[in-house]
Amino acid sequence: MENCATVVLDVHTHIFPPGIIREREKFFEGEPEFRLLYESPKAKMATAEMLIDSMDRNGVDKSVVFGFPWRMPDHLKFHNEYVIRSAAGLSDRLIPLACLDLFAEECADYAASLIRDGFRGFGELAVYGASEELGCVMSNFREVARLSGASGLAILAHANEPVGHVYPGKAPFGLDFYYSLASAAGGTPLILAHWGGGLLFFELLKKEAPELLANVRYDTAASPYLYRKDVYRIGAQIAGPDKILFGSDFPLISPARYFEEIRDSGLPDSEAAGILGNNAARIFGVS
Repeated sequence: MENCATVVLDVHTHIFPPGIIREREKFFEGEPEFRLLYESPKAKMATAEMLIDSMDRNGVDKSVVFGFPWRMPDHLKFHNEYVIRSAAGLSDRLIPLACLDLFAEECADYAASLIRDGFRGFGELAVYGASEELGCVMSNFREVARLSGASGLAILAHANEPVGHVYPGKAPFGLDFYYSLASAAGGTPLILAHWGGGLLFFELLKKEAPELLANVRYDTAASPYLYRKDVYRIGAQIAGPDKILFGSDFPLISPARYFEEIRDSGLPDSEAAGILGNNAARIFGVS
């Protein structure tokens, strides 16, 4: 299984500057989302070097990397600078995406500057809690999508299933919110994390959804925690195997666990190869 893909490309990994990892508690004030997800000492964080070590051990050729959607501009800029600097310093192993605060008034202007800095897209864009400012979020997302599309870049956005067990960072949205993101993307390649929160299954609808979701892809991040391994085979049947991308949510889960589940899911080798990297290679221009 590990050798069936032309390239093994992980589209969903998080890296953090060493200083944030060492003293995470200093970054909680004014950052409710960061506190929610990383207040527990058990919440895993990793540097770029730790990611490269995991890639080498697990046979991953390239990884799409991003930071965190901080609320405070200084934190956001600091983390994005670490991501782009890490990608530049580690040859072509890392594909950098930039995080944004979708609530910020200057979101679109900042996004334009990040494109000039060499980022390959935006992600993981996330809204983790209900807010009266969702109109601002959608307006910013639409403009970021327009900028991305004009530059041939992709967006990766957080999505989670609206039912099932509760966990830190599980947003209280229905699938209509993620469907609205797909609509606002306006044809720009959009990767919805975590199987699109289940939006993938509505690709079975006869009207509107197949056309609106045509440029949407779904990553497998956190799948071993969320779904039975059948999801790889069933998801491929519903949406098409070319629309599913391997994402590990590193450092949450080792890539090896995904490889085992994909191998045991009953997928044909050609479809597994697409999911493990070939599909994402087309999106990110990897030869």
